[in-house]
Amino acid sequence: MAQLYVRDVPQLRPPGRTDLLQVLWCPSEHPPEHKPPTELFWRTAADVTHVLASPPKPSETQYGYAPEPCVLAPEQVTEYPNFLELDKELQQQLCDWSVWQAAGVAIDDSYEIAPQEFYMNELSEAPGWKVGGWTPWGLTDPIARFCINCGVAMSPLLTIASDECRDHRRGWVPYEDQGIPVLDADNVSNPPGIQVSDANHLQLYICPTCFTHTDLIQ
Repeated sequence: MAQLYVRDVPQLRPPGRTDLLQVLWCPSEHPPEHKPPTELFWRTAADVTHVLASPPKPSETQYGYAPEPCVLAPEQVTEYPNFLELDKELQQQLCDWSVWQAAGVAIDDSYEIAPQEFYMNELSEAPGWKVGGWTPWGLTDPIARFCINCGVAMSPLLTIASDECRDHRRGWVPYEDQGIPVLDADNVSNPPGIQVSDANHLQLYICPTCFTHTDLIQ
């Protein structure tokens, strides 16, 4: 489903001498969580000598879980935590229009009523598929996740998103793609064509100690 090399995405920090991560999933939802089961395979690229010309096609797929073939163009960006992960004092400051003005931030007047939305749209949680970064909490409040084997806090590994960007968040679109119009009727760009559980996200978490993983739909 996805294949990532450390040479392209150094944030992976794989175990041992491995330098390749392969993410596979069943292209349909399964109870009781009603999400696609995923498996992670950490490999050493030099050891992969037999490469298929084209991947085998699954016998059955559920709508939205068979990605369109595409090439990744990794780009490192700076993002900030979800608004709900900030302490109350900082949340209050972000809700104060005068604070933004005093800081000299070039912000559109349309955000004057709710300036925190500028933070949420333009500064926090980069949209789209990403390695690491901050969790795009949405259906639930932020919650810490711990490894069931060793108790260490799990870290976000990969976000599988149902869209790359939305019209109101085009500030995250790479400069070279800014001129490309969003053609979707809902003002959504989604080249891989993935739709996770009614346009949500699938978050894969990993234990930095024993490299077990879990997933969570947002």
